[in-house]
Amino acid sequence: MHMKNLSRSATGYKLQATGYSRGVTLIDTLVGSALMLVVFLGIAAAFQLSVDVVTNNKARAGAIALSDERMEYIRSLAYASIGTVGGVPSGAILQSETVVLNGVSYTRRTLVEYADDAGDGLGAADTNGITVDYKVARVDVAWTSRNGTRHITLVTRITPPGGVETACPPTAECGILTVTVLNATLQPVSNAQVHIVNTTTNPGIDLTTYTNTAGIVSLVGAPAATGYQVTVTKSGYSTDGTYLATAQNTNPTPGPFTVSNNQTTSPTFRIDRVSSMAVTTFSLSTNTWSDSFADESKIGPSVNIEISGNRARFAGIQPWTAPADLRSQTITPVALSRWGVFSWNDTQPSETTITYHVYYPSGSSSELVPDSVLSGNSAGFSSGTSVDVSAIPAGAYPSLILEAYMVALNPSAPSPSVEDWDLTYQSGEGIAIPFTMTGEKTIGSGPDGTIYKYDQSLTTDSSGTLVISALEWDSYTMTVAAATGYDLASSCLPQPIVVAPNTSVAAQLFFSPHTDNSLLVDVRNSVGAVLSGATVQLTKGGSYDRTIIADACGQAFFDALTNGNYSISVSATGYQTYATSGVNVTGSSRLPVTLN
Repeated sequence: MHMKNLSRSATGYKLQATGYSRGVTLIDTLVGSALMLVVFLGIAAAFQLSVDVVTNNKARAGAIALSDERMEYIRSLAYASIGTVGGVPSGAILQSETVVLNGVSYTRRTLVEYADDAGDGLGAADTNGITVDYKVARVDVAWTSRNGTRHITLVTRITPPGGVETACPPTAECGILTVTVLNATLQPVSNAQVHIVNTTTNPGIDLTTYTNTAGIVSLVGAPAATGYQVTVTKSGYSTDGTYLATAQNTNPTPGPFTVSNNQTTSPTFRIDRVSSMAVTTFSLSTNTWSDSFADESKIGPSVNIEISGNRARFAGIQPWTAPADLRSQTITPVALSRWGVFSWNDTQPSETTITYHVYYPSGSSSELVPDSVLSGNSAGFSSGTSVDVSAIPAGAYPSLILEAYMVALNPSAPSPSVEDWDLTYQSGEGIAIPFTMTGEKTIGSGPDGTIYKYDQSLTTDSSGTLVISALEWDSYTMTVAAATGYDLASSCLPQPIVVAPNTSVAAQLFFSPHTDNSLLVDVRNSVGAVLSGATVQLTKGGSYDRTIIADACGQAFFDALTNGNYSISVSATGYQTYATSGVNVTGSSRLPVTLN
């Protein structure tokens, strides 16, 4: 028996040792595989890098060959023949062409231009009156690699035969066209594409060039002529330029330029990064949040409260030794315009009280809406069955919490209870609306009046949304035709909507059913901030007197008015009251008001 047990023990030992050996072998295999993977990845990366280097060097050699070829061709031409097709000076060389060499596609651009040397004076100060002192040829060859677009650029100066300056061929009359490109803050824009066209010259001009670091393109030796058209563009930027006269735009601004003999014409254009605007259109309606206490789904953190029999009451049974605090859930309407009325139905037995308050969420807790906003809120509301909370500015208080504070003056009295409560508010529901958006920048005038650079008819989708991209910096105004059946009753942001370069803005537009005459009042402070909750009173003799609290957008909309003059008074806590008479209302009218 002893020997048999020893044999089993030895066998067990051997099995355990074998298992241990296999475990070590698996770990070694995984570690070895990982190391091999790292090594192979490094080899692959090095191989790819070497391929990229070889490929790029091959492409670079081809670019150098193409640029050298073009330079040698330019040097072989007579001075008078050196120029580009559509350029100044004019010649037979293409401004841009695609060339394939050794399987690589290149873009070769050639620019030939006159230069005015500062040695004998510039422009009108030139001592001999000749501003075309010599020619400068620039050849740029570009190709695309894994790391983006690469360039080889060669530049050479070509002097007239014998170094003798000559007047502008092929005409004795020429001047200088200097185009300056600035951004919205009047800073120079470099590398902006400037396209210059003139079909009145012979030969015609169709030249594409780019601004330098100072944002300037100078076309020395431009033939003296009318009809110079300029278009300035840059990727990701707005566009500016001249405009041709049309039947609609009979007085374009700016129109084509004129270059006069021995004169410098210096137009300035402005471009900047484009922006986007997300527009949401809503139809205004009055909605109600309510709770009839069928369950606890609309109850927030409360103390000593129970829900039973469709009412909220003291928890447990008498005696009531502590007050009860009933809180609603946080009420946050979507697309809130303004608050309305807080109302309730309750039962207050003798020797019990219920006091109502309005709170707002603040961080992880809640705070009372101050009396300066809702008068009497700190003391609470205990008489009646409702309180008007429209004075609470929706912009500053987009969420509210209702409270009922119950006290039993006699601990043995029947429990007070709240049967239901509700809160009305005005908010928007997404709706498809066609509207017109117009900028302030103009490009001329015609038989129908001023021509605006941006004037588009747009429509939001079925959910009331539209994203407008590639929008130039400007101030934009939205209008809606009466045929839509709606009036613009509020706009967040207030109109005109100022769009800065390289920004994304969101505009919410609220619409009400159309009436023949209406007034939209926009209330802001002296720094342009909207004043949600301002009180706006509109009167007309003894026939009309209405007061509206400015909504979340700082606006008050008065509809169903009659033609004529009205008086208005606008006030807000901490600001001087604005009052004026003679507010003319005709059709859909607007009145901006600034409170100091």
